[in-house]
Amino acid sequence: MAFYKFKASRLFDGTKFIDNNVLVTKQDGTIEAILPVAEAGEDIKNLEGILLPGLINCHCHLELSHLKDVIPPHTGLIEFLCSVVTKRGFDPAIIQACIDAAEKEMWENGIVAVGDIGNTADTAATKSTSKIYWQNFVEVLSFTDEKAPEHFLHYQEQQARLQEALAQRHTPSRTTLVPHAPYSISPKTFELINQHTAGQIISIHNQEHPAENELYQTGGGDYLRLFKIFGMEASPFPVTGLTSIQSVLPYFNQGQTIFLIHNTCMTDADISWANTWAATNNIRLIYCLCINANLYIENKVPPVELLQAHGCEIVLGTDSYSSNWELSIAKEIQSICQHFPNLPLENILQWATLAGAQALQWENQLGSFIKGKQPGITLLDLEKGLSKRVI
Repeated sequence: MAFYKFKASRLFDGTKFIDNNVLVTKQDGTIEAILPVAEAGEDIKNLEGILLPGLINCHCHLELSHLKDVIPPHTGLIEFLCSVVTKRGFDPAIIQACIDAAEKEMWENGIVAVGDIGNTADTAATKSTSKIYWQNFVEVLSFTDEKAPEHFLHYQEQQARLQEALAQRHTPSRTTLVPHAPYSISPKTFELINQHTAGQIISIHNQEHPAENELYQTGGGDYLRLFKIFGMEASPFPVTGLTSIQSVLPYFNQGQTIFLIHNTCMTDADISWANTWAATNNIRLIYCLCINANLYIENKVPPVELLQAHGCEIVLGTDSYSSNWELSIAKEIQSICQHFPNLPLENILQWATLAGAQALQWENQLGSFIKGKQPGITLLDLEKGLSKRVI
């Protein structure tokens, strides 16, 4: 049997650097061995960059790819949300073409699995033939308890459409219902989502703006501007006097794995509370960083070092083309290195590979160079923030 042999400037196996070694694979990318150069024999292909397992993008909105360059950077989150919900009426053919192009871009850049948010089933056709592993998060929005059953049924129909379209795929995929954010989900809607997601992987956008906490603490704040677009003059949510994460996380009690997305305004106290609450209530929390989206929208960065100090499980995402310049995990790695130069590079690369695979529960197939696995092989140019699929 013929094998491929790769030696790069550096070799990262998903957990650590193993430099001056050769990665040996079968022609289909199945990992055979990691060997010292002296034992690897001939026909070694030398590469410039960091050779690492396929990258994991734990948070994306593929269906919004047609909004690339439509919303300018640094609008602030509230203005950004108002822009997204009011920009409708795109030609379906343009939406589909942009979805196709974004999926192709991620695959060619070495991304092998995606946690993808969608309010519709618009991505179904693309995903049905994609080689990427897809964890589909069908995102529920329902501001009031009165409309909760009706809206929930609508999103269940989108879930069914995606599941049917992807049923014949050879590459694994899953589809779960998830809440959008604390500022768009009523108590009854939270309860419905909890009932239907026992033991599943879900996600929620968390604490991207101080107004999210203000909404639950006082019933006021900048989110009232967003509610007016939907015909509401006041907050439809209960005033708890607590921060948003402390107000909504207790809705979940069915053993879910919950991705907390963004977390840019999360404090030491909230991280400590959330981790303690999750540990005592059989909930697994995953903290997903999308640093370039945070820079694009608010020109802020998430509290990465604080999360790490608390021992949080950390993964990386890109968010959407409405809120980022590229759907590139390589760019996310580069930005974290630039803004947090004291973080060990091994930690950041692990968030982009094995930690992401473990969070999406595909670590048996992806995330590390273990004999018999087929994790994808990616070459990273850290200085340029570029990556490409090798196999």
